[in-house]
Amino acid sequence: MLLVKELSVKGERIFITGGAGFIGSRLGRALTALGAEVTVYDNLHPQVHGDNPDINFPMRLIKGDIRDREFLAQAIHDVLPTVVIHLAAETGTGQSADEPSRYCDVNVVGTGYLIEILRAMQCPLRRFILAATRAVYGEGAYIDAMGRMVIAPPRKTEAMARGLFDITDEQGKPLTAIATPENMPPAPGSVYGSTKLMQEYLIQQTPAPWEYIILRLQNVYGPGQSLRNPYTGVLSIFCQQALAGKTLNIYEDGAIIRDFVFVDDVVSAFVSACQVATANGEVINIGTGHRASIADAAQLILTKLELTDQNYNITGEFRAGDIRHALADISLAQNFLQWSPKMSFENGIQALVDWAKSEEGINAG
Repeated sequence: MLLVKELSVKGERIFITGGAGFIGSRLGRALTALGAEVTVYDNLHPQVHGDNPDINFPMRLIKGDIRDREFLAQAIHDVLPTVVIHLAAETGTGQSADEPSRYCDVNVVGTGYLIEILRAMQCPLRRFILAATRAVYGEGAYIDAMGRMVIAPPRKTEAMARGLFDITDEQGKPLTAIATPENMPPAPGSVYGSTKLMQEYLIQQTPAPWEYIILRLQNVYGPGQSLRNPYTGVLSIFCQQALAGKTLNIYEDGAIIRDFVFVDDVVSAFVSACQVATANGEVINIGTGHRASIADAAQLILTKLELTDQNYNITGEFRAGDIRHALADISLAQNFLQWSPKMSFENGIQALVDWAKSEEGINAG
């Protein structure tokens, strides 16, 4: 066990970019409850927050864009943070292919601005924590017939069009998915994943006086996730569609695998990253280490909503760039952060469904 001491966040000045969002707003409340002085910086983009965002926070909110260098610099000068948690990012694999300049501008250039501003601070930052993503792995870790770990090649569109969705090597031989460890070489398969990997590189390769930790998040879900933003989590979108009486259309053969991690567990991982005694540039997976297929997740949502399988359809359609199998090896998070997820998938789906019902004005009882 590597962790022998925890630091208190009481009195820490914590600056959270993207802090009004799904994860950031919960994280800000959690850190405030622990005695930190929290400031959240967010542009309140309508795609994420809607036209009337809920900004009833116990922490200070500064409305600003990560791409506005002068305004960001003034905000940081006013706060003089001791800890920065960088959540602000454009997300969504499909949208990143359509708007690559937007993703580069926000995720890469915005992060560059943030680093330069922090380096110029008179009072050195203690710790920088980056919200990264499992998308940097691409297809992630597989083993071949000889039991050797390999990097799976991207799936070919022409094969997927023929209904061949599983991962094979370059010779067409099947590969077996395993949990991906942090030392797996990155191989992003999307503009989104590439820009998020560049964020990691910027943090790792820019000389700076602070410690840093990079948390690579799996698929985060839970109450508070947008029910209408098509580029957010698939589970919240399924809830909204099912409550609207729509059929849930499942891509490929339904056997896409994800590692769904509940939002409160993710928040506790960030809190642990603030509290761990030392940080030497660790890159840490945050997930559950448990597989769930998209088809099983959809069926569970329908069951919790007391709907039938008539609301569910496996279409065979696919999206170029989608990952077939995502599963995290979380042993480093367990050892270094002394963190493990607490919420079971079934209970997490129940919480999500109950919240979605209340948002849609349906009695959750």
